[in-house]
Amino acid sequence: MDFSKKFQTIAPSPTLAIDAKFKQMKADGLDVVGFGAGEPDFDTPAHIKQAAIDAIMAGKTKYTPASGTIALKQAICDKFLQDNGLEYTPANIVVSNGAKHSLINAFGAILNPGDEVIIPAPFWVSYPEMVKYNDGVPVILETKEENQFKFSPEQLENAITPKTKALVLNSPCNPTGMVYEEDELRAVADIAVKHGIYVISDEIYEHLIYGGKVHKSIASFNDSIKDLTIIINGVSKTYAMTGWRIGFTASNATIAKLMSNVQSHTTSNPNSIAQEATIAALKGPKDELTKMIAMFDERRKYMVERINAIDGVSCTSPNGAFYVMMNIEKLIGKSINGKTITNADDFSEIFLSEQLVAVVSGVGFDAPNYVRWSYATSKENIKEGIDRLEKLLANNLTLNA
Repeated sequence: MDFSKKFQTIAPSPTLAIDAKFKQMKADGLDVVGFGAGEPDFDTPAHIKQAAIDAIMAGKTKYTPASGTIALKQAICDKFLQDNGLEYTPANIVVSNGAKHSLINAFGAILNPGDEVIIPAPFWVSYPEMVKYNDGVPVILETKEENQFKFSPEQLENAITPKTKALVLNSPCNPTGMVYEEDELRAVADIAVKHGIYVISDEIYEHLIYGGKVHKSIASFNDSIKDLTIIINGVSKTYAMTGWRIGFTASNATIAKLMSNVQSHTTSNPNSIAQEATIAALKGPKDELTKMIAMFDERRKYMVERINAIDGVSCTSPNGAFYVMMNIEKLIGKSINGKTITNADDFSEIFLSEQLVAVVSGVGFDAPNYVRWSYATSKENIKEGIDRLEKLLANNLTLNA
Protein backbone atom coordinates (compact mmCIF):
# COMPACT_ATOMS: atom_id res chain seq x y z
CA MET A 1 0.00 0.00 0.00
CA ASP A 2 1.18 3.51 -0.84
CA PHE A 3 0.55 5.55 2.30
CA SER A 4 0.60 9.34 2.61
CA LYS A 5 4.14 10.62 2.11
CA LYS A 6 3.31 13.69 4.18
CA PHE A 7 1.97 11.73 7.14
CA GLN A 8 5.01 9.47 7.05
CA THR A 9 7.23 12.52 7.69
CA ILE A 10 5.44 13.35 10.95
CA ALA A 11 7.22 12.04 14.04
CA PRO A 12 5.27 11.11 17.19
CA SER A 13 5.38 13.45 20.17
CA PRO A 14 8.28 12.41 22.44
CA THR A 15 6.79 14.24 25.43
CA LEU A 16 3.55 12.28 25.19
CA ALA A 17 5.54 9.09 24.63
CA ILE A 18 7.60 9.50 27.81
CA ASP A 19 4.47 10.41 29.78
CA ALA A 20 2.70 7.29 28.49
CA LYS A 21 5.72 5.14 29.38
CA PHE A 22 5.82 6.62 32.88
CA LYS A 23 2.11 5.96 33.42
CA GLN A 24 2.45 2.37 32.22
CA MET A 25 5.38 1.74 34.56
CA LYS A 26 3.38 3.27 37.39
CA ALA A 27 0.43 1.01 36.54
CA ASP A 28 2.79 -1.97 36.57
CA GLY A 29 3.63 -1.21 40.19
CA LEU A 30 7.11 0.25 39.68
CA ASP A 31 8.31 3.03 41.99
CA VAL A 32 8.81 5.45 39.12
CA VAL A 33 8.94 9.25 39.50
CA GLY A 34 7.81 11.27 36.47
CA PHE A 35 8.82 14.73 35.30
CA GLY A 36 7.54 14.57 31.75
CA ALA A 37 4.00 15.85 31.84
CA GLY A 38 3.31 19.35 30.59
CA GLU A 39 0.29 19.87 32.79
CA PRO A 40 -0.37 21.40 36.20
CA ASP A 41 -0.72 18.84 38.98
CA PHE A 42 -3.54 20.90 40.52
CA ASP A 43 -7.24 20.21 40.14
CA THR A 44 -9.48 22.41 38.02
CA PRO A 45 -10.96 25.09 40.36
CA ALA A 46 -14.36 24.19 41.81
CA HIS A 47 -16.30 27.09 40.26
CA ILE A 48 -15.17 26.01 36.79
CA LYS A 49 -16.26 22.42 37.36
CA GLN A 50 -19.57 23.64 38.71
CA ALA A 51 -20.14 25.72 35.57
CA ALA A 52 -19.72 22.55 33.51
CA ILE A 53 -22.19 20.67 35.70
CA ASP A 54 -24.66 23.54 35.41
CA ALA A 55 -24.24 23.52 31.63
CA ILE A 56 -25.05 19.82 31.48
CA MET A 57 -28.11 20.22 33.66
CA ALA A 58 -29.27 23.19 31.55
CA GLY A 59 -29.09 21.07 28.41
CA LYS A 60 -26.16 22.92 26.82
CA THR A 61 -25.05 19.70 25.18
CA LYS A 62 -25.81 20.46 21.52
CA TYR A 63 -23.79 21.77 18.61
CA THR A 64 -22.53 25.31 18.89
CA PRO A 65 -21.16 27.52 16.09
CA ALA A 66 -18.06 25.81 14.68
CA SER A 67 -15.63 28.44 15.97
CA GLY A 68 -17.22 28.80 19.41
CA THR A 69 -20.16 30.53 21.04
CA ILE A 70 -20.49 34.29 20.92
CA ALA A 71 -20.60 34.35 24.73
CA LEU A 72 -17.22 32.61 24.97
CA LYS A 73 -15.70 34.70 22.20
CA GLN A 74 -16.77 37.86 24.00
CA ALA A 75 -15.27 36.57 27.25
CA ILE A 76 -12.01 35.94 25.36
CA CYS A 77 -12.13 39.48 23.92
CA ASP A 78 -12.60 40.83 27.44
CA LYS A 79 -9.61 38.77 28.59
CA PHE A 80 -7.38 40.18 25.85
CA LEU A 81 -8.40 43.74 26.71
CA GLN A 82 -7.90 43.28 30.43
CA ASP A 83 -4.71 41.19 30.38
CA ASN A 84 -2.97 42.39 27.23
CA GLY A 85 -4.44 45.79 26.30
CA LEU A 86 -5.63 44.35 22.98
CA GLU A 87 -8.96 45.15 21.39
CA TYR A 88 -10.60 42.32 19.46
CA THR A 89 -14.15 41.50 18.45
CA PRO A 90 -15.70 38.02 18.25
CA ALA A 91 -14.93 38.05 14.50
CA ASN A 92 -11.23 37.87 15.40
CA ILE A 93 -11.56 34.85 17.69
CA VAL A 94 -11.60 31.14 16.86
CA VAL A 95 -12.14 28.63 19.67
CA SER A 96 -10.71 25.17 19.02
CA ASN A 97 -10.11 21.79 20.63
CA GLY A 98 -7.03 22.82 22.58
CA ALA A 99 -4.10 25.09 21.70
CA LYS A 100 -2.56 22.33 19.55
CA HIS A 101 -5.62 22.47 17.33
CA SER A 102 -5.35 26.26 17.29
CA LEU A 103 -1.76 26.01 16.07
CA ILE A 104 -2.66 23.53 13.34
CA ASN A 105 -5.38 25.93 12.19
CA ALA A 106 -3.01 28.90 12.27
CA PHE A 107 -0.29 27.25 10.18
CA GLY A 108 -2.91 25.89 7.81
CA ALA A 109 -4.41 29.33 7.24
CA ILE A 110 -1.18 31.03 6.18
CA LEU A 111 1.08 28.37 4.63
CA ASN A 112 1.43 27.26 1.04
CA PRO A 113 3.77 24.47 -0.11
CA GLY A 114 7.40 25.50 0.37
CA ASP A 115 6.72 28.44 2.69
CA GLU A 116 9.34 28.68 5.43
CA VAL A 117 8.59 29.10 9.13
CA ILE A 118 11.38 30.20 11.46
CA ILE A 119 11.35 28.24 14.72
CA PRO A 120 13.81 29.19 17.49
CA ALA A 121 15.43 26.22 19.23
CA PRO A 122 15.04 24.75 21.78
CA PHE A 123 11.41 24.52 20.69
CA TRP A 124 8.27 22.74 21.75
CA VAL A 125 8.39 19.41 19.93
CA SER A 126 5.20 19.86 17.87
CA TYR A 127 6.02 23.09 16.04
CA PRO A 128 8.14 21.60 13.22
CA GLU A 129 5.75 18.69 12.74
CA MET A 130 2.78 21.06 12.52
CA VAL A 131 4.57 23.13 9.90
CA LYS A 132 5.34 20.01 7.85
CA TYR A 133 1.76 18.82 8.25
CA ASN A 134 0.67 22.05 6.57
CA ASP A 135 3.23 21.72 3.73
CA GLY A 136 5.60 24.30 5.16
CA VAL A 137 9.34 24.07 5.75
CA PRO A 138 10.66 24.46 9.32
CA VAL A 139 13.77 26.63 9.54
CA ILE A 140 15.48 26.15 12.89
CA LEU A 141 17.09 29.18 14.53
CA GLU A 142 19.60 28.02 17.13
CA THR A 143 19.94 29.84 20.45
CA LYS A 144 22.40 29.42 23.33
CA GLU A 145 22.00 28.99 27.05
CA GLU A 146 24.42 31.85 27.75
CA ASN A 147 21.95 34.13 25.93
CA GLN A 148 19.02 32.74 27.96
CA PHE A 149 18.01 30.68 24.91
CA LYS A 150 16.95 33.87 23.09
CA PHE A 151 17.73 34.83 19.49
CA SER A 152 19.06 38.27 18.59
CA PRO A 153 17.54 40.63 16.00
CA GLU A 154 20.61 39.98 13.83
CA GLN A 155 20.03 36.22 13.94
CA LEU A 156 16.42 36.71 12.93
CA GLU A 157 17.33 39.02 10.04
CA ASN A 158 19.88 36.51 8.78
CA ALA A 159 17.34 33.67 8.86
CA ILE A 160 14.76 35.49 6.72
CA THR A 161 14.62 34.55 3.04
CA PRO A 162 12.19 35.35 0.22
CA LYS A 163 10.33 32.16 1.22
CA THR A 164 9.90 33.12 4.88
CA LYS A 165 6.22 33.26 5.79
CA ALA A 166 6.20 33.26 9.58
CA LEU A 167 8.10 33.23 12.84
CA VAL A 168 7.06 31.12 15.84
CA LEU A 169 7.39 33.06 19.09
CA ASN A 170 6.81 31.20 22.37
CA SER A 171 7.11 33.38 25.48
CA PRO A 172 7.08 32.18 28.23
CA CYS A 173 8.75 29.25 26.52
CA ASN A 174 8.35 25.51 26.64
CA PRO A 175 10.91 23.96 27.20
CA THR A 176 13.36 26.66 28.38
CA GLY A 177 11.14 28.83 30.56
CA MET A 178 12.67 31.99 29.10
CA VAL A 179 10.61 35.18 28.78
CA TYR A 180 11.24 37.88 26.18
CA GLU A 181 11.49 41.43 27.54
CA GLU A 182 9.44 44.26 26.04
CA ASP A 183 12.39 45.84 24.20
CA GLU A 184 13.33 42.46 22.72
CA LEU A 185 9.77 41.94 21.50
CA ARG A 186 9.66 45.41 19.97
CA ALA A 187 12.77 44.61 17.94
CA VAL A 188 11.16 41.38 16.70
CA ALA A 189 7.95 43.23 15.85
CA ASP A 190 9.85 45.82 13.82
CA ILE A 191 11.58 43.10 11.80
CA ALA A 192 8.33 41.22 11.19
CA VAL A 193 6.61 44.38 9.95
CA LYS A 194 9.61 45.33 7.82
CA HIS A 195 9.58 41.98 6.02
CA GLY A 196 5.82 41.39 6.16
CA ILE A 197 6.06 38.02 7.91
CA TYR A 198 3.48 36.57 10.27
CA VAL A 199 4.18 35.95 13.95
CA ILE A 200 2.60 32.87 15.52
CA SER A 201 2.72 34.03 19.14
CA ASP A 202 2.16 31.10 21.48
CA GLU A 203 1.21 32.68 24.81
CA ILE A 204 -0.28 29.64 26.53
CA TYR A 205 1.97 30.14 29.60
CA GLU A 206 1.41 33.90 29.90
CA HIS A 207 0.27 33.81 33.55
CA LEU A 208 2.90 31.33 34.74
CA ILE A 209 5.70 33.84 35.20
CA TYR A 210 8.11 34.52 38.07
CA GLY A 211 10.91 36.66 39.41
CA GLY A 212 9.21 39.97 38.73
CA LYS A 213 8.98 39.33 34.99
CA VAL A 214 5.95 40.62 33.08
CA HIS A 215 4.32 39.03 30.05
CA LYS A 216 3.88 41.31 27.05
CA SER A 217 2.04 40.29 23.92
CA ILE A 218 3.88 41.22 20.73
CA ALA A 219 0.55 42.13 19.12
CA SER A 220 0.06 45.01 21.55
CA PHE A 221 2.68 47.40 20.13
CA ASN A 222 0.87 48.77 17.07
CA ASP A 223 -1.75 47.94 14.46
CA SER A 224 0.82 46.76 11.92
CA ILE A 225 2.23 43.97 14.07
CA LYS A 226 -1.21 43.18 15.46
CA ASP A 227 -2.45 42.51 11.92
CA LEU A 228 0.47 40.12 11.31
CA THR A 229 0.14 38.27 14.62
CA ILE A 230 -1.86 35.15 15.34
CA ILE A 231 -2.04 34.76 19.12
CA ILE A 232 -2.35 31.20 20.43
CA ASN A 233 -3.75 30.78 23.92
CA GLY A 234 -6.08 28.63 25.97
CA VAL A 235 -7.07 27.57 29.47
CA SER A 236 -5.12 24.33 29.92
CA LYS A 237 -2.10 25.68 31.80
CA THR A 238 -3.52 28.74 33.55
CA TYR A 239 -6.59 27.04 34.96
CA ALA A 240 -5.39 23.42 35.19
CA MET A 241 -7.81 22.42 32.41
CA THR A 242 -5.60 20.29 30.17
CA GLY A 243 -8.25 17.62 29.63
CA TRP A 244 -11.01 20.10 28.83
CA ARG A 245 -9.40 20.82 25.42
CA ILE A 246 -10.14 24.49 24.83
CA GLY A 247 -7.69 26.66 22.94
CA PHE A 248 -8.26 29.88 21.04
CA THR A 249 -6.69 32.24 18.56
CA ALA A 250 -6.86 35.98 18.02
CA SER A 251 -5.98 37.26 14.57
CA ASN A 252 -7.19 39.53 11.82
CA ALA A 253 -10.70 38.70 10.70
CA THR A 254 -9.64 37.25 7.32
CA ILE A 255 -7.38 34.65 8.92
CA ALA A 256 -10.00 33.90 11.56
CA LYS A 257 -12.58 33.24 8.83
CA LEU A 258 -10.23 30.85 7.03
CA MET A 259 -9.60 28.90 10.21
CA SER A 260 -13.29 28.83 11.06
CA ASN A 261 -14.21 27.55 7.60
CA VAL A 262 -11.77 24.63 7.83
CA GLN A 263 -12.74 23.80 11.39
CA SER A 264 -16.38 23.58 10.34
CA HIS A 265 -15.40 20.64 8.10
CA THR A 266 -12.97 18.91 10.46
CA THR A 267 -13.91 18.92 14.13
CA SER A 268 -16.93 21.26 14.05
CA ASN A 269 -17.37 23.01 17.38
CA PRO A 270 -15.23 22.51 20.49
CA ASN A 271 -16.96 20.78 23.36
CA SER A 272 -20.06 22.75 24.32
CA ILE A 273 -19.77 21.99 28.03
CA ALA A 274 -16.08 22.90 28.15
CA GLN A 275 -16.91 26.20 26.45
CA GLU A 276 -19.28 27.08 29.31
CA ALA A 277 -16.60 26.11 31.83
CA THR A 278 -14.10 28.32 30.01
CA ILE A 279 -16.38 31.34 30.36
CA ALA A 280 -16.40 30.70 34.11
CA ALA A 281 -12.61 30.37 34.11
CA LEU A 282 -12.03 33.63 32.26
CA LYS A 283 -14.62 35.63 34.20
CA GLY A 284 -14.28 34.04 37.62
CA PRO A 285 -11.97 34.52 40.62
CA LYS A 286 -8.22 34.01 40.20
CA ASP A 287 -7.46 32.90 43.77
CA GLU A 288 -6.51 29.36 42.75
CA LEU A 289 -4.28 30.67 39.96
CA THR A 290 -2.43 32.91 42.42
CA LYS A 291 -1.85 29.96 44.74
CA MET A 292 -0.70 27.77 41.85
CA ILE A 293 1.84 30.35 40.66
CA ALA A 294 3.25 30.72 44.19
CA MET A 295 3.63 26.94 44.49
CA PHE A 296 5.31 26.66 41.08
CA ASP A 297 7.70 29.45 42.04
CA GLU A 298 8.70 27.67 45.24
CA ARG A 299 9.31 24.41 43.37
CA ARG A 300 11.22 26.24 40.62
CA LYS A 301 13.68 27.74 43.09
CA TYR A 302 14.16 24.43 44.88
CA MET A 303 14.75 22.45 41.67
CA VAL A 304 17.25 24.97 40.28
CA GLU A 305 19.20 25.10 43.56
CA ARG A 306 19.36 21.31 43.88
CA ILE A 307 20.41 20.68 40.27
CA ASN A 308 23.14 23.31 40.36
CA ALA A 309 24.58 21.72 43.49
CA ILE A 310 25.30 18.44 41.65
CA ASP A 311 28.62 17.94 39.87
CA GLY A 312 28.30 17.23 36.15
CA VAL A 313 24.97 18.96 35.55
CA SER A 314 23.66 22.53 35.68
CA CYS A 315 20.73 24.72 34.70
CA THR A 316 19.71 28.33 34.31
CA SER A 317 16.78 29.65 36.32
CA PRO A 318 13.62 29.82 34.17
CA ASN A 319 11.34 32.86 34.42
CA GLY A 320 8.16 31.26 33.11
CA ALA A 321 6.17 28.08 32.39
CA PHE A 322 7.05 25.11 34.65
CA TYR A 323 10.15 23.50 33.15
CA VAL A 324 13.88 23.41 33.83
CA MET A 325 16.36 22.53 31.09
CA MET A 326 19.25 20.62 32.68
CA ASN A 327 22.60 20.86 30.89
CA ILE A 328 24.33 17.45 30.63
CA GLU A 329 27.23 18.47 28.35
CA LYS A 330 29.78 17.38 30.97
CA LEU A 331 28.30 13.87 30.92
CA ILE A 332 28.62 13.35 27.15
CA GLY A 333 31.12 10.60 26.42
CA LYS A 334 30.92 9.12 29.90
CA SER A 335 29.31 5.84 30.93
CA ILE A 336 26.98 4.69 33.66
CA ASN A 337 27.10 0.95 34.43
CA GLY A 338 28.62 0.34 31.01
CA LYS A 339 26.05 2.41 29.13
CA THR A 340 27.58 5.31 27.19
CA ILE A 341 25.98 8.75 27.13
CA THR A 342 26.20 10.25 23.64
CA ASN A 343 23.20 12.56 23.95
CA ALA A 344 20.10 13.30 26.02
CA ASP A 345 18.27 10.25 24.66
CA ASP A 346 20.91 7.99 26.16
CA PHE A 347 20.91 9.83 29.47
CA SER A 348 17.11 9.74 29.74
CA GLU A 349 17.00 6.00 29.03
CA ILE A 350 19.75 5.32 31.58
CA PHE A 351 18.08 7.51 34.22
CA LEU A 352 14.78 5.70 33.71
CA SER A 353 16.24 2.20 33.75
CA GLU A 354 18.73 2.74 36.58
CA GLN A 355 16.78 5.00 38.93
CA LEU A 356 13.17 4.86 37.64
CA VAL A 357 13.04 8.59 36.95
CA ALA A 358 11.32 9.82 33.78
CA VAL A 359 12.57 13.09 32.30
CA VAL A 360 12.22 14.31 28.71
CA SER A 361 15.21 14.16 26.39
CA GLY A 362 16.11 17.44 24.75
CA VAL A 363 16.72 15.73 21.40
CA GLY A 364 13.10 16.33 20.41
CA PHE A 365 13.52 20.01 21.31
CA ASP A 366 16.66 20.26 19.14
CA ALA A 367 18.68 20.48 22.36
CA PRO A 368 20.58 17.14 22.41
CA ASN A 369 22.73 18.05 25.44
CA TYR A 370 19.80 18.91 27.69
CA VAL A 371 16.95 17.14 29.45
CA ARG A 372 13.71 18.78 30.53
CA TRP A 373 12.33 18.47 34.04
CA SER A 374 8.79 19.59 34.83
CA TYR A 375 8.15 21.10 38.24
CA ALA A 376 4.41 20.64 37.75
CA THR A 377 4.66 17.92 40.37
CA SER A 378 4.90 17.84 44.15
CA LYS A 379 7.97 19.06 46.00
CA GLU A 380 8.25 15.57 47.48
CA ASN A 381 8.52 14.11 43.97
CA ILE A 382 11.06 16.75 43.00
CA LYS A 383 13.18 15.94 46.06
CA GLU A 384 12.98 12.20 45.36
CA GLY A 385 13.83 12.64 41.68
CA ILE A 386 16.88 14.80 42.35
CA ASP A 387 18.00 12.53 45.19
CA ARG A 388 17.99 9.70 42.65
CA LEU A 389 19.94 11.89 40.20
CA GLU A 390 22.60 12.38 42.86
CA LYS A 391 22.77 8.61 43.40
CA LEU A 392 23.02 7.96 39.67
CA LEU A 393 25.93 10.32 39.16
CA ALA A 394 27.73 9.75 42.46
CA ASN A 395 28.14 6.00 42.29
CA ASN A 396 28.18 4.88 38.68
CA LEU A 397 29.78 7.50 36.45
CA THR A 398 32.96 6.51 34.62
CA LEU A 399 34.98 8.17 31.87
CA ASN A 400 35.34 6.11 28.73
CA ALA A 401 38.92 5.27 27.75
